[in-house]
Amino acid sequence: MDEISQRKGYRHFITMVANAETGNLLEVIDSHQQEEIIEALKQQPLEIREKVEEVSVDMWAGFPKVIAEVFPNAVVVIDRFHVMKLVNQRLNKLRQIVGIKAQGSRFLLLKNSSDLTELETQKLEQILAQSPCLRIAYEMKEELREIYQTSQTVKTGLIRMKKWLATAIVLYGKVARTIRSHLEGICNYFISRTTSGVMEGINNKAKLIMRQGYGFTNFESFRARLLCSFSD
Repeated sequence: MDEISQRKGYRHFITMVANAETGNLLEVIDSHQQEEIIEALKQQPLEIREKVEEVSVDMWAGFPKVIAEVFPNAVVVIDRFHVMKLVNQRLNKLRQIVGIKAQGSRFLLLKNSSDLTELETQKLEQILAQSPCLRIAYEMKEELREIYQTSQTVKTGLIRMKKWLATAIVLYGKVARTIRSHLEGICNYFISRTTSGVMEGINNKAKLIMRQGYGFTNFESFRARLLCSFSD
C-alpha cells in the first residue's frame, strides 16, 4: 500500500493497493484517511483478505491499524527503501552541514559502495578524508545496507539493527529514533524480503496518466483508467 498526491501542489492523497508479486493494481481509494481506507478495503470478501500474509508499507502511522482491521493474518512490513531513503536524506544533510559542496559529492555518498567504479571510489575517499564525522556517517549507512543484504532471519536482523541503532543515535538522531519506533515492522522484512518496489513503477505511471488527463477532476474515471492500466 502506498499514497500518491492526486494533484501536484495539493494535500489530497489517494491510496493505492497492489499485488507485490504480480505488480497488478488491486484498488485505488480516494482518501488517505485510516477509516476510509478500511471501509473501502473491507468491500473485498473476508476469505480473500484472510489469505494476505504480508503488507509492505511506509512508516505512516495509520497503516498498522488498517492492516490489522482488513488483513487479520498479515504482518506489517516496513519497506526497506523508505528506511534507506530517510538515512540517505540525513547523510546528505550532514554533508551540507560539514560544508562539502564538491560537484558529485551527494551522488557518491548515496550510491551503494559495491556499485562504485574504481575512479568513483577514489573520489569518494577524497570527500570522506575532509570530515571524520561524515566518514563515520557514511560507514553507518553502508553498515545498515549490509544488514539488509545479509541478515537471514528476523532474529538476526533485529539483533543487528538494535546494535546499529545504539551507535546511529549520535549522528542520525531523529532518523534513528524513527527507525526504533518501527523496528518490528522493519525487521519483518527478513521473513521473506518483501518490499514495495512494485509501487514505484505504478506511481510513475499513475503520475503520467494524471498529466495526460490534466489532473482528472473525476476520480472514478481516474480510478478506472489506473485499474485498467495495471490489470492482466
